[in-house]
Amino acid sequence: MKKGEMRKVNMLNGIKESICSLVLSGFAVVVNIAVPPTEACTRILYETGTGTYITGRSMDWSDTTAAMDFWIFPQGMERNGGVGKGSITWNSRYGSVIISIYDAATSDGVNEVGLVGNLLYLAETDYGDAATRGKPTISVGAWLQYFLDNYATVAEAIQVMKTDPITIISTNLPNGKPADAHIALSDPTGDSAIFEYIDGDLRIHHGKEYTVMTNSPVYGQQLALNTYWSLIGGNNFLPGTISAADRFARASYALESSPKFKQRRDAIASVFSQIRAISVPLGMSNPSKPNIASTLWRSVIEQNTKRYYFESVINPSVMWVDLDKVNLDSGAKVMTLKLDIPENLSGDVVSAFKPSAPFKFITPN
Repeated sequence: MKKGEMRKVNMLNGIKESICSLVLSGFAVVVNIAVPPTEACTRILYETGTGTYITGRSMDWSDTTAAMDFWIFPQGMERNGGVGKGSITWNSRYGSVIISIYDAATSDGVNEVGLVGNLLYLAETDYGDAATRGKPTISVGAWLQYFLDNYATVAEAIQVMKTDPITIISTNLPNGKPADAHIALSDPTGDSAIFEYIDGDLRIHHGKEYTVMTNSPVYGQQLALNTYWSLIGGNNFLPGTISAADRFARASYALESSPKFKQRRDAIASVFSQIRAISVPLGMSNPSKPNIASTLWRSVIEQNTKRYYFESVINPSVMWVDLDKVNLDSGAKVMTLKLDIPENLSGDVVSAFKPSAPFKFITPN
């Protein structure tokens, strides 16, 4: 290599090292100081080799007694925000299959047209003061259900949410943690959006590039941190802790590195393997970070076929629900299937659902 070329390479390497140093030093403060330890989850959006999309997520939670159940909600259900006077009201336009937590909140789900929603914990959340905002109110437990009931696409949801039509009302969960969360939406076209309330204002990150989501820090800072690790290169080094920022970097690298499989079986296996690889072992604890949480379950949703897979770490077998096999017509019965009991269910579990009254969304004490 000639001297001039060598000087050019050295200069480029120096620039790269300077950028990495600046990003690392600037955001180390964010990771090590500003970010409180939080309940943890991870969500990815995978594109197959045939141009379809699969959403996978893990639910990491410190309270292993948290009830979790499958629910089938038909069209035409009369809904309200669940927080008394001033609550928003609506009739469900679309039927959905969802997973609840504590029989108080919709935490995960897909509607009949393939819109997928995932609710993840975010400690920095501030929904704003309902009295000063003057908007119709809705329980945080109903927020994701509101999206699934009303919208067919991410773009539809954003068009409405940009008008800032509602105020989210939070409270403490049964485990004592604040019910603070952000939401990821994705649809069969691969469109994706992240919704966060910070300092009382709604922040929306919209685009097909937003394929990974974890927890703290806020999403914009997560993206900046991930830029640093992208410069380092996952083949050289990746952060290995179970913190949200480290999981974000590893999930991003795995998703980018995974082939876009054309065979359905391979594509589903890829998403499951990526979510399992980022999961936190059951029972893992850290005295200095009491809110670090083990993975309790994982879900994988095929958005073109609308098949909803579920895997519990307590009952380690995969089960699924095909939305085409359940009755989502207006007037159909609400159905449920308990997932936190020692039952060895696997495969197609539609026949195991039982009629039930719908759960009530969590409300302030």
